[in-house]
Amino acid sequence: MEPQEKISKLQNLMRDFNIDAWIVPSADPHQSEYVADCWQSRAWLSGFTGSAGTVVVTQEKSGLWTDPRYHIRAADELAGSGIELFRMDWLGMPSYAEWLHKELKEGDTIGFDGGVLAVSEVEKLSQTFQDKSITFSYQYDLIGQLWHDRPKVPQDPIYLHDIKFAGESRGSKFQRMRANLKERGVQAHLISSLDDIAWLLNIRGSDIKYNPVAISYMVITEWEVRLFIHLNKVPDDVRETLAEDGVEFSEYEDIFSYWQQLPNGTMVLIDPHRTSYKLERIISQSCRLEEGMSIPRIMKGIKNETELEGMKQAHIRDGVAVVKWMFWLDQQSEDVLHTEITISEKLAEFRRLGEYFQGLSFGTIAGYGENSAVGHYSPQSETTPTIKPEGILLIDSGGQYLDGTTDITRTITLGYPTLEEKRVFTLVLKALIRLTRAKFPQGTKGNVLDAFAREHLWHHGLNCRHGIGHGIGSFLNVHEGPQRFAPGSSVPLEPGMVTTNEPGVYFEGKFGVRLENVLITIPIESTQFGDFYGFETITLCPIDLDLIEASLLNSEEKAWLNEYHQLAYESLAPYLSHGEQAWLRHETREI
Repeated sequence: MEPQEKISKLQNLMRDFNIDAWIVPSADPHQSEYVADCWQSRAWLSGFTGSAGTVVVTQEKSGLWTDPRYHIRAADELAGSGIELFRMDWLGMPSYAEWLHKELKEGDTIGFDGGVLAVSEVEKLSQTFQDKSITFSYQYDLIGQLWHDRPKVPQDPIYLHDIKFAGESRGSKFQRMRANLKERGVQAHLISSLDDIAWLLNIRGSDIKYNPVAISYMVITEWEVRLFIHLNKVPDDVRETLAEDGVEFSEYEDIFSYWQQLPNGTMVLIDPHRTSYKLERIISQSCRLEEGMSIPRIMKGIKNETELEGMKQAHIRDGVAVVKWMFWLDQQSEDVLHTEITISEKLAEFRRLGEYFQGLSFGTIAGYGENSAVGHYSPQSETTPTIKPEGILLIDSGGQYLDGTTDITRTITLGYPTLEEKRVFTLVLKALIRLTRAKFPQGTKGNVLDAFAREHLWHHGLNCRHGIGHGIGSFLNVHEGPQRFAPGSSVPLEPGMVTTNEPGVYFEGKFGVRLENVLITIPIESTQFGDFYGFETITLCPIDLDLIEASLLNSEEKAWLNEYHQLAYESLAPYLSHGEQAWLRHETREI
């Protein structure tokens, strides 16, 4: 069925259930950013394949809300669907809740699958409609009644993550967790987010592409640690090892009946951004609720020394792969035809040669020419252009290694860059350097540092339409909280946090530029005014000197770039052939 037919059938079902508006988020029961195929309801309904977006359907209209990373892609994929695109973060653009408030009348019903919509989203809806009597219907999955060939829930086995990579035993993590719960006066903590569970139990899985996690829930109380998972996914040796540390097991679906067995009035901590509304409704029937950020999310955001060293080593291996790929690309003859897809596959080949490599950390974004302006662009075999010795190539990619996760973006010229391309590239580079060199007092939040990076862009009338950076996991999700560099981030940066620095500027239909390095927050000095922090860059890869307008860089920026390139050469050259070393020496020459 085409999107128009699917929406028509959904509207018929809505009438049968007396529902006036239906919300379809990009979510699973664990509020994952990337979801398994069986929960790709929004993509199935609309045809929009980006990782973030919400579709809302009424009896007369349908719309999709998505953030600036996907505005161009969404416009292409929604063409002819009848679904209106609402570009989030544009001035004056209503949220889907605000739009619904205008469209619906007193006494109408808003429906959604309560098993996948987060508590926090329902709370926002409630606030928006506090002046209007609206009913919520959350017990049904209408998409499931239409999606007849829906994939099954993944059943791949879980495996142990060795402590030589994790750096802390699960027993130690449990102890720290329980101390935190006791301090807060909480008897039980529901953990729904998959990466939190994987980190806490030192396990990994393969249920979601690129993210080494397993579909599961977990509850930790004063008296037990219980994992809710499809038990056929737990090999005997894994079960025995976890049981030795006190982990008990239940079937995945038993999470709903579990709460009926707890003593009435048990104080339960839930993360409203990571817990489904349906599950919260069930818990609240017999327990008292406290809302707050998932404790393991806070804990894992600060990496231990083993994890930090692993991240550094993973980035050296990853840098070697990217440099080998750059050298290969530079040596290609004009007679050999390549596309965005073939060069992405070649980069993956080089990554596979690295020790501890487990796969990519996300689908490679390789945008050539005007495609470089499409945030989170995904090349398709039918439309990908042939790469020529001219124009700009933006490539955003990363790898999963047992000792770390990587994420790197480079924009390179394939020949004859324009003055405008060089000017924009240099301003984006200045933004990257500005944040890299920042020195700030303890307690400084991500929104402040985000503004640091934008200073040079704003001065020239430019802006980055996405957050400047996100946290990154240690052989876990490539996007990880709680910290980030973004206007809305209220989380302070602390030593041990690993965060990307990725400013970008995009001109639709022309070209785009993004650069990305990974930073570790480190202590710099203590004075009478407190502790001051800064950043250590662990991404090692040349920045294209042929795209730089040197007159726009000051002496400090040039010094930083020269020092960075010298470090990159010294770190990577021992692992390269003589030809690759000579090429890298030229690419890291002083400016």
